Amino acid sequence: MATAAKQEQTSTRRVQVRRVFEASPERLFRAWTTPEDLKRWHAPGALTTPLAEVDLRVGGTYRIHMVEPSGKEHRVSGTYRTVEPPRRLVYTWKWEDDPTETVVTLEFLPKGKGTELVLTHEGFASEERRASHEQGWTAIFDKLGAQL
Repeated sequence: MATAAKQEQTSTRRVQVRRVFEASPERLFRAWTTPEDLKRWHAPGALTTPLAEVDLRVGGTYRIHMVEPSGKEHRVSGTYRTVEPPRRLVYTWKWEDDPTETVVTLEFLPKGKGTELVLTHEGFASEERRASHEQGWTAIFDKLGAQL
């Protein structure tokens, strides 16, 4: 019974970030799936992204390394579950130093002359991890907007 309660609590810990970007769904989808684009913006704040690898297909994998100004590296990887250009992208998310695998869903919704991007990240093991990712995704959206 305790395991079922823990799984239910984990499944309700999620982040959802929405923002309208002045870019087409196709352009925004490419920004999330092209290594050269990801290296320009896929890290919050002062962090950089020296490595981004993408095998964009269902069952394909990705790997992203983010580096702090101090040199500390954060490595994330996962597997694509859904690839529907330019409408939807679903992939797993696992930090190298954390056993928990979470799921990210991106929806690219045409909105006037731009695109509303809805990111849902779910399955966090703790409220602390959820809150940290909410801050991170918000900062990453800021950087993405500046790059577009």
